[in-house]
Amino acid sequence: MNEQTIREEVVAAYQELGREGMNKGASGNVSARCGDHMLITPSGIPGAQMVPEQVAKIAMDDASGAWEGPCRPSTEWRFHRGILATRQDAGAVVHAHAPFATILSILRKPIPAVHYMMAAFGTTEIKCSDYTCFGTDGLAKMVLEAMEGSAGCLMANHGMVVAGPNMTRAMWLAGELELLASQYYHSLLVGDPHILSAAEIEETAKSFSSYGPQAAED
Repeated sequence: MNEQTIREEVVAAYQELGREGMNKGASGNVSARCGDHMLITPSGIPGAQMVPEQVAKIAMDDASGAWEGPCRPSTEWRFHRGILATRQDAGAVVHAHAPFATILSILRKPIPAVHYMMAAFGTTEIKCSDYTCFGTDGLAKMVLEAMEGSAGCLMANHGMVVAGPNMTRAMWLAGELELLASQYYHSLLVGDPHILSAAEIEETAKSFSSYGPQAAED
């Protein structure tokens, strides 16, 4: 895809998060790989007011965060850049303050394998990172550690982040993580949820290479 198309995709994904109740106002952020650069939603602009020209562009090899464009990038550009720069399996990153994922992050509860859809994340547990101030190098480091070996994690007292090979997959994973969070939260209200074993998740994972929505170019 050319840069303009990726910009449009980033804005469309951010707006969808708002429509789905995963973010409110200008919370959360979305990014995508664009050659040797990253395109990321601007800081402080609600989805309904956002246009592709406001999406910021940051060189992947520039740790200073210097950007191109009329608007300052999201304050969370550090962990977006960290994920895209260090993971070849990541082409897009979605961060949301989705209700149930955020509730569990406040409780500092990782999500165990309460449903076989955990296999979509390549792990048996969605970890919860430690807490530090938003927009910092420290948070970026914590997110990268919590996401090791996984397509997503919770961020303590903050929300969730997922990464996918493309925006279609990343947005699907964001929805699945929030659903897992909701299922786990509600099962805890009723009783003691049964957790699937690593072997059961591994068995499911064998069928997951092509499971779920795929981007048109895949």
